[in-house]
Amino acid sequence: MIPLSILELGRVREGGDRRTALDEARALGQHAENLGYRRIWVAEHHNMAGVTTAATSLVIAHIAAGTKTIRVGAGGIMLPNHAPYVIAEQFGTLETLFPGRIDLGLGRAPGTDQMTLRALRRDPANAENFPQDVMELQAFLAPAVPNQRIEAVPGSGSNVPLWILGSSLFGAHLAAELGLPYGFASHFAPQALDQALAVYRDRFKPSEQAGTPYALVGVNVIAAETDEEARFLATSQQMSFADIFRGQRRLMQPPIADIETYWTPMEKAQAGQMLEFSVIGSKDTVRRRLQQIIARTEADELMIVSDMYDPQKRLRSLELIREAAA
Repeated sequence: MIPLSILELGRVREGGDRRTALDEARALGQHAENLGYRRIWVAEHHNMAGVTTAATSLVIAHIAAGTKTIRVGAGGIMLPNHAPYVIAEQFGTLETLFPGRIDLGLGRAPGTDQMTLRALRRDPANAENFPQDVMELQAFLAPAVPNQRIEAVPGSGSNVPLWILGSSLFGAHLAAELGLPYGFASHFAPQALDQALAVYRDRFKPSEQAGTPYALVGVNVIAAETDEEARFLATSQQMSFADIFRGQRRLMQPPIADIETYWTPMEKAQAGQMLEFSVIGSKDTVRRRLQQIIARTEADELMIVSDMYDPQKRLRSLELIREAAA
């Protein structure tokens, strides 16, 4: 079985608080490290009451400080929200503090709504500069050259590995052109997955960072002792997606016995499209489905989203997923 990693959002549970969510993210990283997961990434999202990873580099530092060997990174930084120079300084600092353990995944979506984008003082048109911004960031992370007037300190010479993240063909083309590893967000937008992977592999140009294509695929996995229990635990995530369609910003809710009583047929259909790349079940069910996904995608690595309400059940889910992948 291929390497497994984790995507973390620092979800705030109903009845919990933001500090607890951040500490649970750190505990999750520690548990994942002990189980042999390759990396844990956190994602930049803004103005979401139930997500605490907006200050992404700070959350990475919090998790990295509590772990020793697992790679920690951004999955990702939404680069149009930031000056590449500032991101080079932040991630150069992280690499200086935690050498050889930091990843920097980059996306071009805002990670928020238009009103919040204005609060960030960012122009939506910045997304059009994404390829140039990636190369500028790459240059700031490379060794400084003689007579370089602007240097990222720390940052220059850190060569923090960059990833291109996306859910469309744009990211696939860019990752291939720049010779960078590519992560596809199939855990919430799987529609273009197969085509994007084909484009990336067919057009890949070797670079200093990567000589061959490397594709990471996002998968929702809810594992429990039985299929029935897993389906019950998965309702917390399903309610979160229904809330998105309703424009509600709630904290993560406890699971419910019958999800059909919560969402409408249209919400169910919409969530079903977004959550198509989901594996819900016992260890045997998870093993079988993961093997099918790997056979279909030929992924080099899976990025697991195991989003559930009970933190202990979530830790157990990671254990079962790891056992299924053994």
